[in-house]
Amino acid sequence: MAFLIKTVQFLAALFIMVGMHELGHLLFAKLFKMRVNSYMIGFPPKIFKIKWGETEYSLGSIPLGGAVQIAGMVDESLDTNHLQHSPQPWEFRSKPAWQRLIAILGGIIFNLISAIFIWIGLTYMMGYNYLPKDEVNKYGIIPSAIGSQMGFKIGDQIIQINGKDFEDFNDILSPNLLLRSKSYYTIERAGKLLELPIPEKLIEDFADLKKDMFIRPIYPCFIQEVAPGSNAAQAGLMDGDQIIEVAGQSTLDIGELRKIVKASIDTTVKVAYLRDGRQMSTAIQVSQQGLGIQLDASPYRYKNLNYSFIASIPIGLGKTWDLMQAQFLAIWKLITGKLNLKNSLSGPIGIAQSFGNEFIGYRFWMLVASLSIAIAVINLLPIPALDGGHALCILYEAISGRKPSDRFLKTTQKLGMILILLLTFYALSNDIRKLL
Repeated sequence: MAFLIKTVQFLAALFIMVGMHELGHLLFAKLFKMRVNSYMIGFPPKIFKIKWGETEYSLGSIPLGGAVQIAGMVDESLDTNHLQHSPQPWEFRSKPAWQRLIAILGGIIFNLISAIFIWIGLTYMMGYNYLPKDEVNKYGIIPSAIGSQMGFKIGDQIIQINGKDFEDFNDILSPNLLLRSKSYYTIERAGKLLELPIPEKLIEDFADLKKDMFIRPIYPCFIQEVAPGSNAAQAGLMDGDQIIEVAGQSTLDIGELRKIVKASIDTTVKVAYLRDGRQMSTAIQVSQQGLGIQLDASPYRYKNLNYSFIASIPIGLGKTWDLMQAQFLAIWKLITGKLNLKNSLSGPIGIAQSFGNEFIGYRFWMLVASLSIAIAVINLLPIPALDGGHALCILYEAISGRKPSDRFLKTTQKLGMILILLLTFYALSNDIRKLL
């Protein structure tokens, strides 16, 4: 059932993203009186089709892309029969360069517009809930294995990011931050300020970081409730006490306490705790059920921001712009070899894993918006067979006054398709390798 939920979400997201992308091409082409032969979501074999006017609308059985076939254009269909006769008024090649450029970029434009509207809607409906930095710094942070390798220690307080103050603790994991060179955190440790550089390739572990942040807030061991008649109650512990030591070992964090208690079953341990600022101690017999207490899993006060629809607009635009920057930075680092393609590139299986085993509306639409931006940025790359490659040829024509030859267009289209297929298979092999 979990697999089915994940798969349905992935397919629904693809349908939305690809549908919007191809719709952009379709509408702009028709706006400029270009004949559109077909609009398809997915790839053949077709499972549904309908003819409306001059255009056939269809749904393919392979949900990994889509296509709009505009008359008179050398595209992925590699249909070049139209080149045997002179350009017709309704053909792509007979239209002015600026109209062809807009039609080519229409998919990218619609992907970005849909992402902006999604972010605006999510901001307006959900607001934004976050943990302030000052709340975290009451107790400090605890690092994971990756965080320890970076130089973090238990109790560190993050003061600045790249020399600037910040409010939202989530900013420490911003892709824009992790992708930029020479980024660093300023931390306070034992009353001293230190700078910890962010490793260049930390972003390669981003999938793992999202599951287990390289640092997280310390969750101190405040007792929320003592079970009546339990060993803890008999030992004198009360609601609101903070356990700071068990069996001679520090328990700054809930995780540490659980490990110590698990290792101390059926023994009597000394427990040190704070009550109203005074340190006290007692002895407790650890049973199979533990100490007999329930800890406060959320000792921090989160901040919630609500926005009007008008105020949500710049938030949505800013979120889209930030994610576009992150995509461009990631691609640049891949091109320059600062990121490992093997560790960084994911295919359809890897993307599907992001949707999780249950449907959460906010997460689903957030992923649709993020992936729409990714599709837009990738299609903007000046690679033959992608929208950016077609746009580059049109720009060359507009600037030089000379059209690229039909032979050149056909050759580059084939090369581009081969490159895209190779990258797709490589990404798919990465997905399989990670699963295994």
